[in-house]
This record gives sequence, C-alpha cells and structure tokens, in this order.
Amino acid sequence: MKPIMEMTMLPRTLRGRALAIAVGLFVAGGVAAQTPAPDAKSATPSAKAAKPAQKATKKPAVSEFKLILEPRAMDLLKATSAKLAAAKSMSFTAVASYEYPSKLGPPIVYTTRYDVTMQRPDKLRILIPGDGPASEYYYDGKTAVAFAPAENLAAVADAPPTIDEALEAAYKNAAIFFPFEDLLVADPYAAMTNGAILAFYIGPSSVIGGTKTDMVAWANNDVFLQIWIGADDKLPRRIRATYRADPLALRHELELSNWQLDAAVSPDTFVSAKAQAAGRMAFAAPAPPPKGVKPLTAGKPKPAAPVKTN
Repeated sequence: MKPIMEMTMLPRTLRGRALAIAVGLFVAGGVAAQTPAPDAKSATPSAKAAKPAQKATKKPAVSEFKLILEPRAMDLLKATSAKLAAAKSMSFTAVASYEYPSKLGPPIVYTTRYDVTMQRPDKLRILIPGDGPASEYYYDGKTAVAFAPAENLAAVADAPPTIDEALEAAYKNAAIFFPFEDLLVADPYAAMTNGAILAFYIGPSSVIGGTKTDMVAWANNDVFLQIWIGADDKLPRRIRATYRADPLALRHELELSNWQLDAAVSPDTFVSAKAQAAGRMAFAAPAPPPKGVKPLTAGKPKPAAPVKTN
C-alpha cells in the first residue's frame, strides 16, 4: 500500500473530511500522543485578565463523525474487483514501500519489487529481484516452489489446486505473504471489503501512474487504506495503508503498474529449470533461534572512535 500528495493539495472540504475520519479511527484508538492543557493555577495574572480576540467556535467531537459506507466508494471497489476477477490471466509490477523505525527518530523506507504473472485458476509466478536478496515463487496447480537464486536453494511442496488455497497454504506453512494477494484471489471484492466499517470517495487525481484515477478511503477495525483506481480501466494504481495497532503509525504503500490482462502466457512461465536443479531446503517458516542465542545487536554498543581532524 514515501510521500504522496500533500494534504494541502486536496480541496479544503475533502481535506477536512479525510482528516476528521483519520482522527476518528486512530486517535480514538490511543495511537496519537496528546498535549495536556495548561494548569489554570499556574497562569499569570496578566494571562487571567486577557480576553480572547474573538469567540471560539465549538469543534465537533470525534464521536460526532459517523462512519459510513458510501455507495460511490463501494461501487468503485466493486468495479476494480470485477475487472480483476474477470481476467483469465494478468501480469503487473508491484513496488511495496514500507517504513521501519530508526534510532534517529524519523523512519527509514525499504522497498521491494514484485513482477507478477498469474493465470486462473491455478498458475502463479512472482519474481522478487531485490533491494534485498532475490527470490522467486512458482505455483503450477500441483507444486509450490520458493527459490533463492543466490544460495541456489529451493523449497518444494505439494500445493492445493487453486491460487486462493495455494496462497493460504504458503502463509500457514512457510510464512510467505505477498502484499497484493487480495488482487489475485477469485473474489477480490469479498477480500477487499471484509469487515469494512468506512468507505468514502475522496476525489480525482491525475498524477498517479500517468493516468486519471479516483481516490477512495476504506477502513476496517485494523487498517486505514487510501486507494487510487484508474478512472477508465478500473485497475488499482496505488494503495496506501496505516495500521491502527501500530503506535508509530508507519506507512505502507503499494505502487501497481505495467498491467496486462488476458494476454497469452506460455506454460513454461510457471516452472523454473534452475529451481528444479537447485539444492533443497524445507518449505517451512523460518525457525526461531536456539535457546540462549542472542542477536548480535544485544548488549550495550561500544562508543564510536573519535574522528581526528587537522
């Protein structure tokens, strides 16, 4: 789902509405810090005597904002879901950016690229070239393969007969998860709207993916999403997420591009000769460290040596 459009770029009415909803979802959940009001006893005499220049306007409480599912927003989600579900094959590029806390204070952004090709109901290939170690995932309706080219190791396992079941099995058995999985399943609308408590139309945009898009806000009790949907082709172009349980409110973003729907796909796309010839490793979640083993970062770090200057 890495700055996006500044809040000041939105019309004032949309800006206020988006801000109010975000406050209702996340500040009410105890995520944001609050600044206490000054103690009246500590006010100076001159401060007590001062009169406000104008009468303060009462601000609406967070609880006064009603969470609704706007039909226009839900129709856009339904349209993009229908477009994806109808595709017998599709390929796209997904670039996921996510913030990670740093000791300096401001978060650091990491990115991962995915080159995705799928064919319903039982074919999927996902190539992950980096920033970190490259990896590849193949599924051909019978077998799932996770391949690490640099190490020349592959995990191979029998797989269920549909993409939905294969993705679920990969997560349960090996903690493999892709941030765009809801776009691949047989019913994207059910996946994308599960538990929805809020959806509203934000407005149009013409700066994402070189095309006109419609912006939609969507939330359930766990996550607040902003989604950019192609105005003409109804394909998702960007998804931005903030999780309610995250006390730092770190942002996760997914850029989607290079869409191709219903193009012919060669059967050998979903197998890899190199993976088949590679050494074998277990198709399982990473094991926890042995008892008593501590990470290298444990303990007090040594101070850096002073830098000599002339």
